Amino acid sequence: MKKHFTLLLMLISFWSFSQIAMSSGTQTNRWTFGGGLGVGFGSNSYFNLQVSPRVGYKITDQLEGGIIGNVSWQTSDYYKSTMFGVGPFANYYFARSFFVGANLQQYFINSKEKFSGYKYNTDETALYIGGGYMQSLGNNAFAQFGIMYNVLWKERSSIFSSGFIPSVGFVVGL
Repeated sequence: MKKHFTLLLMLISFWSFSQIAMSSGTQTNRWTFGGGLGVGFGSNSYFNLQVSPRVGYKITDQLEGGIIGNVSWQTSDYYKSTMFGVGPFANYYFARSFFVGANLQQYFINSKEKFSGYKYNTDETALYIGGGYMQSLGNNAFAQFGIMYNVLWKERSSIFSSGFIPSVGFVVGL
């Protein structure tokens, strides 16, 4: 039930963001909206659903700052976990097709092993720096594709398997 409710909320928010972009014929609004959605499958009944909403403000035509959130649900035959993240971001856009950016995230992770009942709660800070390419979708909406690296990542102490992450999402209002 929670998964269906979350999916419904995501679809409603994506639809509202697209309506905002279509209804604003003039570019006087400096607010931007968007985010990303990820789904993963694997062995041992592994399933992952991730939602990353974002709200930004165009400081200049090329510089945007804002806040981004992250919620991830994972489950497998052996464990289940929930991860929440939140933090500020900044993007610099150039040539209307490329961007560089930074994103500071504070993650809170709750995990539980299914057989032993062992619970594990922790938190981790990540500072992602990277960039990528933007494809116009029309009406000031863009798909964004890039790669980011967590400069705070340490192999032995991080909950993440790598410092690199792909960056795929959309933004309305640029």
